[in-house]
Amino acid sequence: MAATFSSRRLEVVKSSPAIKDFLERWPALFSETEIKEEFNRLTTISLEQKFMFNLDKYTPKLIGLMEAKGGTIGRKLKPIVQKLRQNLRIGMKREAVIHGLVLYLGEMQEELFKECHEDADCDLSADVLKILVVRGTAEDPVNVSIVLEGQEILCHCQNPAKACALLMGYIYGMNLEYPRELRYTFEVFQKLFLELDLIKLSPKVQALKAKLLSQFC
Repeated sequence: MAATFSSRRLEVVKSSPAIKDFLERWPALFSETEIKEEFNRLTTISLEQKFMFNLDKYTPKLIGLMEAKGGTIGRKLKPIVQKLRQNLRIGMKREAVIHGLVLYLGEMQEELFKECHEDADCDLSADVLKILVVRGTAEDPVNVSIVLEGQEILCHCQNPAKACALLMGYIYGMNLEYPRELRYTFEVFQKLFLELDLIKLSPKVQALKAKLLSQFC
């Protein structure tokens, strides 16, 4: 994959191939190891390590900001904050923080996460960019997948937070646009969690960054 990187990038940027065609052309890229390597080739950044480090670093402050949020969004955040005050396992805590972050930014969790029960048929045909979370009777997901253009391209992502990091790898690797409905969430993923393209921030994300960094100054 390293040897074919240049030709692959030329194909991605010039042709913008459909996911189905790209999957047939470069099947090796649709694995966790290879998408991490591709992201590293593009950015020199360790995808999962950087994403999780900053997510965990900002978590205490994010919980405080969610707790202090008023109005309709504050009411929606209340059950997430209550959950985060419990002694959660790290994967569950990261998932809850991301759910809360989406709400805090005024966006909808359903635009990023699609929840299905393991006994139900889940129609993905209309899902352009989603994280599919399949749940059973236990609290932990049975499976977490990345969905692009109606296809599950990567299954068994361990937990939704990790799937978010890997999804950023595919967005960079395949030159995809962020969904307009989640532009602030993905801006935070890119510019605060992965620390890429920090020069220009939207006013909303700039304000969030200032609040988050105030804890560490």
